[in-house]
Amino acid sequence: MEQKELRRMLEAVATGDMDVERAVLCLKEAPFEDLGFAKPDYHRAIRQGVAEVIYGEGKTPEQIRRIASAMQDHGQRTILITRMSREAADEVGKELSLQYNEMSRTGVVGELPKPDGIGKIVVASGGTSDIPVAEEAARTAEALGNHVVRLYDVGVAGIHRLLAHQKEIMDAYAIVAVAGMEGALASVIGGLADCPVIAVPTSVGYGASFGGLSALLSMLNSCASGVSVVNIDNGFGAGYLASMINHMERK
Repeated sequence: MEQKELRRMLEAVATGDMDVERAVLCLKEAPFEDLGFAKPDYHRAIRQGVAEVIYGEGKTPEQIRRIASAMQDHGQRTILITRMSREAADEVGKELSLQYNEMSRTGVVGELPKPDGIGKIVVASGGTSDIPVAEEAARTAEALGNHVVRLYDVGVAGIHRLLAHQKEIMDAYAIVAVAGMEGALASVIGGLADCPVIAVPTSVGYGASFGGLSALLSMLNSCASGVSVVNIDNGFGAGYLASMINHMERK
């Protein structure tokens, strides 16, 4: 059950359209279920506003399928699966309605929700090689009900490419800046935007980039105000945080 559904149910009780016993029955559902290898958290959407997301890496296709099926049986309409292999997607897709994006390695069981955020989220990548991480952020944000604008290959090596999109940057409610190498994109965007910027360092780069550590440290040391940083290659975390910012009106 999501927060919106819980609110509608309580409003129905208040107006007399639903009796108390029926509401109690709905709330009696166990907050989680023990599948033996996993314990799906069915009340996370009530607590946090967003239902549980399945991290696919390290799980077998059968485990992913069973977790997703259990979540569907408990009313979850959109189930996001991250770090999902093509092989797992092929197997899960045989039994569940799955939309798979190979670039981001994400899958969605069910339908993508209509955007209901306050504004738009911009996801920008420094280079084409950063797109897989940027797409994980973008697809995550879309699965959580956001309108996403993609600005790809707008890194500082050709800064005019970024400056050509100042309107999109200034119109954004939150921005995800994804870059490897020295990770300078986040600082530049942070100096242009009037909204929170979430920096995502990627492991893209030559030897001295140390698998993304160089970009991570550059982003942590950004002199631009309003820039926060997530872990290396963590597009999901950035997309999730951007969605929370874009839905703060609910508070």
